[in-house]
Amino acid sequence: MRKKEKILLCMVVVTALLSILILSGFSDTNAGASEGPQNIRPNVIASFNAEVDTPEISPESFIDPQSAVIGNVHIGKGVYVAPFASVRGDEGQRIWVGDETNIQDGVILHALETEENGEVVEKNLMEVNGNKYAVYIGDHVSLAHQCQVHGPAVVGNHTFVGMQAFVFKARVGDNVVIEPAAKIIGVSIPDGRYVPAGEIIKTQDAADNLPEITDSYVFKDLNAGVLHVNEQLAEGYLKDSE
Repeated sequence: MRKKEKILLCMVVVTALLSILILSGFSDTNAGASEGPQNIRPNVIASFNAEVDTPEISPESFIDPQSAVIGNVHIGKGVYVAPFASVRGDEGQRIWVGDETNIQDGVILHALETEENGEVVEKNLMEVNGNKYAVYIGDHVSLAHQCQVHGPAVVGNHTFVGMQAFVFKARVGDNVVIEPAAKIIGVSIPDGRYVPAGEIIKTQDAADNLPEITDSYVFKDLNAGVLHVNEQLAEGYLKDSE
């Protein structure tokens, strides 16, 4: 074998070995980075957050890998969190999500700061059953695509929050339907009412005069159907991930 051919062969071998080493190192780095679900993680310390908290999630719930659950968050059993949903308990806290609730694609749960330099910001908290929360979502609630619940806020049991609806500084009762693109700001919605699509409710008088849900209301059973679908999605994706 000629000298030039030997040199060329050596260069090929060295290049191959270097490629193997680089790829091996890359794989190891990726393996280390993927230990534990990276989309479920603790908050960071800040002036409005003196402690590090990791989300509490029932093993009976499914959190899609393309969603984010951060910080002081409780997620009950049978919950489905869909792709691109964001549940951020890293500013206002805590965020509570009840049993068999669904958080659909693009939903945002977030809140104003509830602490500043060690002092509790009471105005940004709401009380439920003797405990205070930045955001409280009850049991059997459907949060439909791209809606936002921004604390301080409470959403009661068996309530449907429609696509692109917005709830802020508000308390929504049980068995309520908020139709798509409605805005609820600074009021309390009584139990068993519905908010028509696109309506903006900013006064308590407007909230108190919302129509009641009757047997003739077209979306009376909407939430039950949505819950049925999302409960099965949670169960199915959990089984698939085992």
